[in-house]
Amino acid sequence: MKKPDIDIGACTLCMGCVEVCPEVFRQNDSGYIEVIDLQKYSEKDIDDAIMFCPEDCISWQEE
Repeated sequence: MKKPDIDIGACTLCMGCVEVCPEVFRQNDSGYIEVIDLQKYSEKDIDDAIMFCPEDCISWQEE
């Protein structure tokens, strides 16, 4: 299964991914963006988040 991954070291917390895809991305209590655990991820929604990320810190990871 493919799962989105965030390079939190490169993330500037612009919140673009959360705006584009709030069902997958959220800001956690520590202030970092995290991926919500789901059974399946919409490729179109994740690809949109990847496209809009100004730091290119979102990618797909094979599990």
